[in-house]
Amino acid sequence: MSEKFYITTAIAYTSRKPHIGNSYEIVLTDAIARYKRLQGKDVFFLTGTDEHGQKIEEYAKNAGVTPKEYVDKVAGEIRNICDILGTSYDKFIRTTDDYHEKAVQKIFKKLYDQGDIYKGEYEGMYCTPCESFWTESQLVDGKCPDCGREVKPAKEEAYFLRLSKYQKQLEKFIEENENFIYPEARKKEMLNNFIKPGLQDLCVSRTSFKWGIPVTFDEGHVIYVWIDALSNYITALGYDPENPSDMYKKYWPADVHIIGKDIVRFHTIYWPIMLMALGEPLPKQVFGHPWLLFGEDKMSKSRGNVIYADDLVNLLGVDAVRYYLLSEMPYASDGSISYETIIERFNSDLANTIGNLVNRTIAMLNKYFDGVIQAPVAQEEIDDELMGFAVDTVDKVEECFKTYRVADAIEAVLNLAKRSNKYIDETMPWALAKDEEKRERLGTVLYNLLESIRFIAVLLSPFMPSTSEKIFAQLNTDIKEYESLSAFGALIDGVKVGEAEALFKRIDAEKMLAEIAAKNEAEAEAEKEEETEEIPEISIDDFFKSDLRVAKILECEKIKKSNKLLKLQLDDGSGKPRQIVSGIAKWYKPEDLIGKKAIIVTNLKPVKLCGEISQGMLLSGEKNGEVAVTFVDLPVGAKIC
Repeated sequence: MSEKFYITTAIAYTSRKPHIGNSYEIVLTDAIARYKRLQGKDVFFLTGTDEHGQKIEEYAKNAGVTPKEYVDKVAGEIRNICDILGTSYDKFIRTTDDYHEKAVQKIFKKLYDQGDIYKGEYEGMYCTPCESFWTESQLVDGKCPDCGREVKPAKEEAYFLRLSKYQKQLEKFIEENENFIYPEARKKEMLNNFIKPGLQDLCVSRTSFKWGIPVTFDEGHVIYVWIDALSNYITALGYDPENPSDMYKKYWPADVHIIGKDIVRFHTIYWPIMLMALGEPLPKQVFGHPWLLFGEDKMSKSRGNVIYADDLVNLLGVDAVRYYLLSEMPYASDGSISYETIIERFNSDLANTIGNLVNRTIAMLNKYFDGVIQAPVAQEEIDDELMGFAVDTVDKVEECFKTYRVADAIEAVLNLAKRSNKYIDETMPWALAKDEEKRERLGTVLYNLLESIRFIAVLLSPFMPSTSEKIFAQLNTDIKEYESLSAFGALIDGVKVGEAEALFKRIDAEKMLAEIAAKNEAEAEAEKEEETEEIPEISIDDFFKSDLRVAKILECEKIKKSNKLLKLQLDDGSGKPRQIVSGIAKWYKPEDLIGKKAIIVTNLKPVKLCGEISQGMLLSGEKNGEVAVTFVDLPVGAKIC
């Protein structure tokens, strides 16, 4: 009987379509799940969506639909992206699923009946986006300590979970189970910053909104996000406080929860205490991964730096996107993504290193031996290093996966491809082919390369499953088992390989970046047009939120990647340099603007356009497709009011 391995992602919140930073987690978890299956484990891989809460209720209201209609649409988009990225989840749970809602109600009632949940009143500062209450002392600069947004005073009747009752028990568990929270830095943060200073009881019901699972014994209360969302890890397995399913008994406790570093607290404090109160085993490990940033910034639609997984897949293919996500993310610090680095890694790692290795090896075998794999009967000392390197790579990958160092694991596979390319340069098959007496040696060299490529294909399968299958097809082999990597030489001679086909075609970086810039520009223009179709009324207070100032244009130049954008350096009287990117290149040349004074909006959130930061907006007028900048003869820094 295979050893079980239960792995989960955090369930995605159905507020909007996830960007590529959100998608990193599902690909990371999928790679781990696939690797464990490759090792022969009985894997159960869970993902899904978190669909209740005040924020969803508000989004639905603004969209003019019911909350259920809203979450159905977004949950469909989230699942579609999971499928586009080739993830092999075994179950996709939605917290609006009937079985989940019923199980959560039973969990809540059980905790209430045994005194672990009690009724009280909550008064504090509430952050709607995070759905969290905070005390005044917990705020940072008067704002939410998690997301930095505005908070509002709130007071309402609520039920509370007695976190304080289980504090010492949780502290003891974490200290005795050194691998429960991973990496180590997250463990220290939880213990020193949250647990040891003292846990406050947790609000677990709300009355100020309706979109949630009703408390069965108190009308008007809905079960708050933590008990609802966190319970998915057991309700998906058929957990019932009165009669747990066989599936639950088989797979629980989870071997690892893969989550973002921003929600470690909920998974290592709230969730374990809920399980302790229920009398259930705790998960074996919680792994908090870092974030994937756009350049150096966290992705956000308001910043204009969002990349979506489906757009990237359309550009580069599924496996190239998976490769970049998995290889570019450091173990404990945030990773970075940009179109420039994606293309660079595609060309260097995939096209040049892996793709070129497979292509030229298969091509040489077809050229010199009509595609038939030769027996390795003429081994030399130089071959031992390649063979040893291949076998050692298996051990390195296995060691990396023990601590979820997935980027290091994929680097080890890439290094085997690099070593194989070096082996080609060392043995020079094209030179051997000129000497008939060295035909057996040539056949041996090509056999070693093909076997090394087979190692690469097996080890790549968790990361790039489609590419792995393409390599196997070119090798014409079904020897794909993990056990076949225990020794070098499992590839069968006498078999005829397929035709050499390029796995990855090099990208013309300049051309693709120009196409991306044009597409983004067109989408921005379309959004701008949509926004201007209906002019909403605003109050005088809203108008005065805009800070309009006179600024002098000191420098101006065209942006190479765009036909529409100009980059301006301005003096706004603040003593600090200000850069604005404006889409007026069609109507103005840089030299027409330098030295002029114009009105700018200074307090807009900075956005990135074609790789350049824009810190405000240049006021202009438009009619019948013609645009004119508003020039003025006022002192620099003058406030427009």
